[in-house]
Amino acid sequence: MTMRRISGGVTAAKGFRAASCAAGIKYQGRTDMAMLVSDVPCAVAGTFTTNKVKAAPVLWDMGIVYGEKTAQAVVVNAGIANAATGPEGLRLCEGTAAFAGETLGIPPRAVLLGSTGVIGPQIPLDRITAGVRMMAGVLSDTQEAGTAASRAIMTTDTVNKEFAVAFDLPTASGEGTVTVHLGGMSKGSGMIHPNMCTMLGYITTDCAIDQALLQQALSAVVPDTFNMITVDGDTSTNDTLLVLANGLAGNAPITAADEGYGLFCEALFSVCRDLAVKMAGDGEGATRLIETNVKNCDTKENAKAFAKAVVGSSLVKAMVFGRDANCGRILCALGYAGPDFDPAKIEVYLVGDEDTVCFYKDGQVQAFDEERALAILSADHVRFDCDMQTGECGATAWGCDLTYDYVKINGDYRS
Repeated sequence: MTMRRISGGVTAAKGFRAASCAAGIKYQGRTDMAMLVSDVPCAVAGTFTTNKVKAAPVLWDMGIVYGEKTAQAVVVNAGIANAATGPEGLRLCEGTAAFAGETLGIPPRAVLLGSTGVIGPQIPLDRITAGVRMMAGVLSDTQEAGTAASRAIMTTDTVNKEFAVAFDLPTASGEGTVTVHLGGMSKGSGMIHPNMCTMLGYITTDCAIDQALLQQALSAVVPDTFNMITVDGDTSTNDTLLVLANGLAGNAPITAADEGYGLFCEALFSVCRDLAVKMAGDGEGATRLIETNVKNCDTKENAKAFAKAVVGSSLVKAMVFGRDANCGRILCALGYAGPDFDPAKIEVYLVGDEDTVCFYKDGQVQAFDEERALAILSADHVRFDCDMQTGECGATAWGCDLTYDYVKINGDYRS
């Protein structure tokens, strides 16, 4: 059978349990900690923020992913980022991992960490350890537990984000096939920009796969998924995307870039793309998802540059919010994106579910029906197609509109 979507998120894969609790890290009256635990040690892969200022949990996780290359648990808090916290922030990581390891009966270096929220304040260790103690007693492999965990890691997100798929691989015995599961959760709403967007993302799978190939697969899918979204042009200090593979599905281990590896990459891409698009559409204050498809470009990298420029343009984002069919905003973004093109040859379209409006062609803005354009711009999902007429490559980027609420949210973020 081909890959298919299934319900759930991080508990969709066999052998993974999740829990959440209200630890009072910053928020009152809501869950703000999550825990994810595998029944057995996992191969682990990760990608991290490109910001020179890296939060303490990012440094901790990088050490495990690139050093230990195995892990068994993840502890995450929302509200305070544990970034720009100096030696005390690193001691918090060590203390958290030590306590979680002792509580779960696993090595401290098998515990991955994540934090999201306000930069600067210190997190009281006693609140973290109290949260770990509470969650360790209620770990569950139910879909509800996974969904609750995805809600616990939210900050300014308005909805939780989770997605899961299943596909079939040959069994370890070589007789028949077995179903493999791959699911994930993420959070992200503001400070989101390509080159690892602002996010925490956790993906689990029961697939048996070589750790080096797991890292190779993740590194291959991130450039066309999480690195193709933007909300506000800011790259965070805490961006972390982790994949844990425990091998409990019983498939023949993937040890080479063969057909099975290709199926795994397809499934991983599907989960990453869905989570990324959900984050783009849930940008702080956003009312619409913006998608830009660039086609017939000379190179993939140039196509990416054009697509990112359009979805990242503050003027394009404001245009979509105001439902103002101003083609000049898109042309301007394409023009400063960097790569060369002939303005007399490109074509720009506004695309809806049931209608398409040609904005620009033959070197000039086209006459179009304003009411038709307004109807397309009023939908929850607004799409622009840009035909560059320079080759055969393409790329897609996602973003959101820029609203008054974005300024309100970020004007008093610490409070």
